[in-house]
Amino acid sequence: MMSKTNNFVFWGLYIVAWLIFVGLCIEAGGLLVNFFFSLYNPEFVQNLYQKLDLTEMYNDSRLTFFGVYSFILIISILKACLFYTVIKLMHTMDLSKPFSNFVATQILQISYFTLSIGILSHIARQLVENLMHHGFVPDNLNQFWADSQAFILMGAVIYIIATIFKKGVDIQNENDLTV
Repeated sequence: MMSKTNNFVFWGLYIVAWLIFVGLCIEAGGLLVNFFFSLYNPEFVQNLYQKLDLTEMYNDSRLTFFGVYSFILIISILKACLFYTVIKLMHTMDLSKPFSNFVATQILQISYFTLSIGILSHIARQLVENLMHHGFVPDNLNQFWADSQAFILMGAVIYIIATIFKKGVDIQNENDLTV
């Protein structure tokens, strides 16, 4: 049985997860709008979200522009998907019986999203550093993948937890069958 304090903390974390999810959706949407304005009305970009102006990169090399912006958008969308999965887990999970296949699958999916964000962020960071050596000057891009190593480590830890959780579900199902 869950105490009132634990229940309060759980619902507090649930609300925080929703707030983070909404913020990440706004960020992803803003970046998507920014991307389309960069293509069709680049002089208006200074007035948009984060003032992410890559028009110089677009003029120098469209392939580079689309590659870098693809990383930015994919990472942003994956972060929103990650928190959507966390919300779905918290909303659907039965706290009186948390060891279920659904919870194990959701935790595994969270680890995949987290690891994907970390790996893509690391690749993007290396790509942008390489572009800097070739004369492209990315404007304040490090903010989109500065935490790549933390995501990789967190993804690995969550994967280990998901594997342990899955084994616990298997043991619980086996015990339920013998009883």
